[in-house]
Amino acid sequence: MYFATNLKLLRKRKKLTQQDLAEALGIKRPTLNNYENKVSGPPLEVLTKISDFFGLSMDTLVRVDLSKLTDFQLKELEAGNDVYVRGSRLRVLTSTVGTDNEENIELVPEKAKAGYLTGFADPEYIRSLPVFRLPFLDREKKYRTFQISGDSMLPIPEGAWVTGEFVLDWYTIKSGEACIIVTRDEGISFKIVENNISVDGTLKCISLNPLYKPYNLSVEEVREIWRFVHYISPELPAGKVEMEHLVRSINVIQKDVGELKNHLLGENEK
Repeated sequence: MYFATNLKLLRKRKKLTQQDLAEALGIKRPTLNNYENKVSGPPLEVLTKISDFFGLSMDTLVRVDLSKLTDFQLKELEAGNDVYVRGSRLRVLTSTVGTDNEENIELVPEKAKAGYLTGFADPEYIRSLPVFRLPFLDREKKYRTFQISGDSMLPIPEGAWVTGEFVLDWYTIKSGEACIIVTRDEGISFKIVENNISVDGTLKCISLNPLYKPYNLSVEEVREIWRFVHYISPELPAGKVEMEHLVRSINVIQKDVGELKNHLLGENEK
């Protein structure tokens, strides 16, 4: 049980004295001191007040060692994103920090993607990933970098390193934003998103490369979403469409023209 250490940690993070918190809870300071020093435990009524005051569930207060969480994870909890309060779909993100207690940016190379799909919630796996820092990014946000494969997002080239900002509340994603989406069965994809979660529980995934058709993805399949921030690549964006892509584009256009022609002929025969 971690109640005593959690109570002290949460109080100090809010920069409250024992007297401040005791008054807010309607108890005496020596009583609060006893709670923090494991001399006694609170009755259910007081535990409920403490839970409400910090916006955390009683399960979290008692069962989760908050001292093991990163500053980013604690801020998520303090923002009201407690997994026990909001439901199992929302969870504390597994993350790493440096010796200065600042968040790292974990790097997920192409060869590590398969492992990431099963290990994204495993602290040991996340700690095994390479890490780096980008000093111009907001320290209050969490970032991760993924290496993309394929040509569906041209002119962003295959092999580019795409950095995303962790999205906790998927309803905040705006249609037209680019996102890295980690799914249960489809793997890791990088797409422009049309947010239809509030309508039918789906995200419409659109490629920058017009040769790839959009598709709908149920949020039940989604594990993580990272909002696009920037990409790093040793290659310049292609200045012209390569011959293979050009031929495929012409084939698609010819097919569309043929269908349109057949439709118009059919209308004329009526």
